[in-house]
Amino acid sequence: MKKNKVLLIVIATIAAVLLISISLFSQNCIETTFLKEVGVVETGYNRGKKVEEYLKVAGAKPGNSWCAAFVYWVYKKCRPEFQLSAPAWSPSWFPNNKIIYNRTKDKEIKALSGDVFGVYYPEKERIAHVGFIYILQDGKYVITVEGNTSSTELTREGDGVFQKIRPKRTIYKISRWK
Repeated sequence: MKKNKVLLIVIATIAAVLLISISLFSQNCIETTFLKEVGVVETGYNRGKKVEEYLKVAGAKPGNSWCAAFVYWVYKKCRPEFQLSAPAWSPSWFPNNKIIYNRTKDKEIKALSGDVFGVYYPEKERIAHVGFIYILQDGKYVITVEGNTSSTELTREGDGVFQKIRPKRTIYKISRWK
């Protein structure tokens, strides 16, 4: 009986270590993948070989806005089994059980590289732009990687995948998909 108990503890410990390792591998893959895409640019409005690949993986038509499709494409590259209802729709990335930060409730952002952030647009009355948290800086800024954005402006309708320095105050919600 005592041997069985010890064996169960050992098995449980090994399983926990494996789950943590898989989670860390997945997050590392996500970061590596989104960083490799920095510099992809459109060839036409919401068009281009890579842009259309992002949209296709997310089940969206060529020419659509593609920030959320980019996020989904990255997740599918690292976790082929990953599924999300309406992955090209920005609000889909923020179900209640995945939200780790909400600007209306939380004072401090505690995010990891690979977490998904959303920007709220009052004129659309919803989150209308998403991207990845890359580096959480002390102070007022966060470094992000975003698709369908501009290299110079904080916009939801840009022309490529860029690394941005974004004021923390512009982030409305953050979700974690581990």
